[in-house]
Amino acid sequence: MSSVITVENLSKKYIIGHQKRERYTTLRDVLANGTKRLAVKMRHPFAAPQNDSTHEEFWALKDVNFDIQQGDRVGIIGRNGAGKSTLLKILSRITEPTSGKVSIKGRVASLLEVGTGFHPELSGRENIFLNGAILGMSKAEIKKKFDEIVAFAEVEKFLDTPVKRYSSGMYVRLAFAVAAHLEPEILIVDEVLAVGDAQFQKKCMGKMEEVGKEGRTVIFVSHNMNAIEQLCTSAICLDKGQVKTKDTGVRKVITTYLQENDGQRHKSEWVNAENSLSNPWFNPKHLAIIDSAGNAIDSPIRNDADIYVYIEAEISELDPSLTFGFVLVNEDGVQLYRSYQTDSAQDSWPILKNGNNKLKCKLPKHTLNEGNYSLEIIGGLYQKQWIFEPGTGSARVGFSIQGGLSESPYWHAKRPGILAPVLDWQLT
Repeated sequence: MSSVITVENLSKKYIIGHQKRERYTTLRDVLANGTKRLAVKMRHPFAAPQNDSTHEEFWALKDVNFDIQQGDRVGIIGRNGAGKSTLLKILSRITEPTSGKVSIKGRVASLLEVGTGFHPELSGRENIFLNGAILGMSKAEIKKKFDEIVAFAEVEKFLDTPVKRYSSGMYVRLAFAVAAHLEPEILIVDEVLAVGDAQFQKKCMGKMEEVGKEGRTVIFVSHNMNAIEQLCTSAICLDKGQVKTKDTGVRKVITTYLQENDGQRHKSEWVNAENSLSNPWFNPKHLAIIDSAGNAIDSPIRNDADIYVYIEAEISELDPSLTFGFVLVNEDGVQLYRSYQTDSAQDSWPILKNGNNKLKCKLPKHTLNEGNYSLEIIGGLYQKQWIFEPGTGSARVGFSIQGGLSESPYWHAKRPGILAPVLDWQLT
């Protein structure tokens, strides 16, 4: 595949002005300052005017380099202010770079914000032809695609209405339909799709995937990691105007971004280094969320990951009534469920011993919704006493769930509700 977009040492600088102002300005101050400026002007008529502001350089992009091949579907992710929108504006030839070079082969259709490329006083019909002409298409080519565009956008009734009277959702539907159907070699789409409803977002995702399979190139910016993972074949992570990660492993780029964003990378692990919580029946030494290989997992964790709760504890006095487990609590403090080692049939309980005990249990995947969770050890002597009562500060680990919610084209973001199970449906 040949490169359709080559970016070399691309940089974009903005000058930010900071105006110096007094906190409170009275009419007397205004008159006095005006008189002073007039006196200075009369004494020095050719002096340059004084500037009451300071200026700061801000590099929205700094030495960005990458290649995009024909047919690639590239997701661009990063925090707000990372330089994503500036990059798209340069690729769309809306903004000129300060330095560096961008080489683009083919027609580019962009949907960067509501109203891009539309004239508010013209009707939907007129804007379709206007956008087509901007893309360099002939009137015959536009007419050939016209019915398909209108059907996709679902705006037949309002086709001859000025678009300034459209709702934001109608605006986006028509704008995306025009950008995607007028056969650009390169389609650039910003987060603007978040304006549409779920059904339309599904159509857009399907259309962008179809465009990519036809050999055309898609560049997609979104904060929705599930949508990025489903649509894109590679991803670029921007941070402070620079390329932090670029890889064809989309999940790898997303995981790195989520784990390192805001310095929140951490292992879901607790170690009893100070030998606290000491008791003879069940003294916890180690609590962790681990993978199938036994390694503590970095948060965030995917909804569809195989994960286990690992508990290591010391027992000095083995009591047959010992019952222990954990409680899982969401970020709102709601207890989702508890689990004990005695939940199953008695002949399948783990056999405990005096001394060190290492246990694990598998958490059900495809269950937890995106968010932050806390897992705390609980336990006691059944019908006798609590050792660790829920909510009293025993061993605890925190972790977060992000991504992996569903492979369905209908769901790309966090679902409503506390849980997000993926269930099997069958005809009967």
